[in-house]
Amino acid sequence: MKRLLLALFAAVMLTPSEAQTVVPASEGVATQSAAPILMFGYISYQGVLTSMPEYTVAQENIKRLKAKYEEEAQRVEKDFNAKYESFLEGQRDFPKSILEKRQMELQELMTKNIAFKEESKRLLEMAERDAMSPLYDTLNAVLKMIAEDKKLAFIINTDNNACPYINPAQGIDLNDLVKATLCP
Repeated sequence: MKRLLLALFAAVMLTPSEAQTVVPASEGVATQSAAPILMFGYISYQGVLTSMPEYTVAQENIKRLKAKYEEEAQRVEKDFNAKYESFLEGQRDFPKSILEKRQMELQELMTKNIAFKEESKRLLEMAERDAMSPLYDTLNAVLKMIAEDKKLAFIINTDNNACPYINPAQGIDLNDLVKATLCP
């Protein structure tokens, strides 16, 4: 996405800013007509997202879900530790077959715990994507509406220092406008 924006930006910057138009020889004078200035907008996507009321609600829901997964992981870890301590206490007295059985049970429990943590992480990431998707859709719709209204060629996301310089004569800071539109 960044490459596409940078390529588009470079293409725009490399096109001549003035086109020469030659007037018929009968008039004998060559004139220059200025090409229209390409206008664009820019925003901090993350800054606008975090200002949306829905963002706070989504983050709270994700935080609650994460707490539930962490609580379950702690419960499972506590169970494992209790069984491991029991194993350590009785391992001298266990016959070989019981010792091996308990070792396999502990190994299986540990494998399941690791798998649960990985699955929890995957499910949390998916829940976050699902929670944020409507916010991205709303923000993108507002950006499209504003870009069409202001006749902008494109909108640049300035997050992560993606665009270190923006000419204020050609670029429009849309942060306040977008926030006002999303958060009336």
